[in-house]
Amino acid sequence: MTTYYTDQHEWIRVEGDEGTVGITSHATEQLGDVVFVDTPSIGKHLKKGDEAAVVESVKAASEVYAPVGGEVTAANEELSGEPAKVNADPEGDGWFFKIKIADQGELGQLMTAEKYQEFVKG
Repeated sequence: MTTYYTDQHEWIRVEGDEGTVGITSHATEQLGDVVFVDTPSIGKHLKKGDEAAVVESVKAASEVYAPVGGEVTAANEELSGEPAKVNADPEGDGWFFKIKIADQGELGQLMTAEKYQEFVKG
């Protein structure tokens, strides 16, 4: 299991040909208290960089982009009733959706945890 990061502050945790996607702790700190999450529908096909979900906080609304292309296999339905899970555990129970990865090669364009930490520090 490996986790990769995007410059838009999404993470994807990869197991085999499936990835679980969410937003990073850094993103939740920037957003503040999350009050609404709209996850993609199961079966939706996404290209890398497509708008996949929406997260709204007391400060702003923001899109969540697909870090890789593929088909959505699951959505975290709990977030519609408990959007605060995103703040409480952004890289755990606050995940947004799962995706069957179409092209594993796209993962090579993402950042490792170390590179992401450097990116956030600027």
